[in-house]
Amino acid sequence: MKVFRGFHHPDLAPACALTIGNFDGVHRGHQAMLALLRSEAAHRGVPSCVMTFEPHPRDYFAKALNKPELAPARIATLRDKLQELERCGVDQVVVVPFDAELASQSPEDFIQKVLIQGLGVRYVQVGDDFRFGAKRAGDYAMLDAAGQRLGFDVARMNSYEVHGLRVSSSAVRDALGQDRMNDVAALLGRPYSISGHVVHGRKLGRELAATAQGAGDGFRTLNLRFSHWKPAASGIFVVQVHGLADQPLKGVANLGIRPSLDPNDVNGGRVLLETHAFDWPSDLGPEGGYGKIIRVDLLHKLHDELKYDGLDALTKGIAQDCDDAHAWFASRHSETHRQTTRDRI
Repeated sequence: MKVFRGFHHPDLAPACALTIGNFDGVHRGHQAMLALLRSEAAHRGVPSCVMTFEPHPRDYFAKALNKPELAPARIATLRDKLQELERCGVDQVVVVPFDAELASQSPEDFIQKVLIQGLGVRYVQVGDDFRFGAKRAGDYAMLDAAGQRLGFDVARMNSYEVHGLRVSSSAVRDALGQDRMNDVAALLGRPYSISGHVVHGRKLGRELAATAQGAGDGFRTLNLRFSHWKPAASGIFVVQVHGLADQPLKGVANLGIRPSLDPNDVNGGRVLLETHAFDWPSDLGPEGGYGKIIRVDLLHKLHDELKYDGLDALTKGIAQDCDDAHAWFASRHSETHRQTTRDRI
C-alpha cells in the first residue's frame, strides 16, 4: 500500500476508485465499504484509494474555536489506521491535512480541484451521512449530480449493523468509554489494539520491588506513545503483546497520563501505553525491547487509573493488577475448556 501526504504527488495514480472518511478504528462498517471499493476498483482497472484526514476535522475546529471538548476521543493512531487499511487490501491512501484552506473550500471546488484534478476519480463511494465542503454544504445528491455531469460514478453505502447496532466510530468510542471491551471487539472484528515503536520511559519499573512475583527486575515496562491527547480508552487493562516472541505475551498495561508519576517526565506528560509482560523473553536482554515494533491487544479493563501515595503503594497496586490479570486469563482458559468439552459431547 502506498501512502501519500496530500494529493499533489507525482507518484499518485492518474485515476482511482475513491472513498473518503476519517476511518477512525477501521471498524466492520469501514471494512465492508473497503471490500466493495476494491471490487469496484478492480472492475474499472484502477487502484482503490482512501482519502483520510489528519488532524481529524473536529480536532481542527476544536482548536480553532478554543473548545477542546469538541474534539472527538481518538480510537486509533494514524499508524494503526494505516496498518488496518493496508490489511483491508487498499492500494493507496491519501492523508490530507485538514486546515483553514480545506475547511473554507466550497463543495464545487472540492469536487473540481481535489476529486477531478487531484485524484482523477472514476468512482466515489461515501457513507450514508457523508457531507463535504465549507459549512458541510455538500451532500450525496450534489456529489451524484456532479458525477453524472463530469463522468464519474457515485455510490452511497447504507449503515452496517451487528446484532441490531449500527457500527460506527461513535459506537466504538462509546463502548471503549464504558469499558465494554467485548462489544468493542465485535464492532471492530478484532481485539482493540495499539501498536508502535517501544520508547524509553523513566525506567521507574526497575526501581519497583516486585516482591509479589519474586522477580528481581521489578515491573519492566514496554512504552508506546499514543500520539493523540484524548484517547478513547484509558485505565489498567489485561493485555497480550505481539512482536517480541513467537507467541503473544500476557501482561497488564496502563493507558493514560500516569497520575502517580511526575507529569514532566521524559515523555513530557504525553499519553503512554505502558505494558508489563509477565514473561520477558530471555533472548532480548534487559534493553532488547527498545526500538522494536509491537502490538498490544487490550482485552479486558481492570479499573481506571489510580493515583498512589508513594512507590510502596504503587508497587502493591501493580502487583494486585498482575494477580487480577492472571486470574482473568485463568477464568478465560477455564471457560474455553468448558466450551470445548461441551462441543465434544
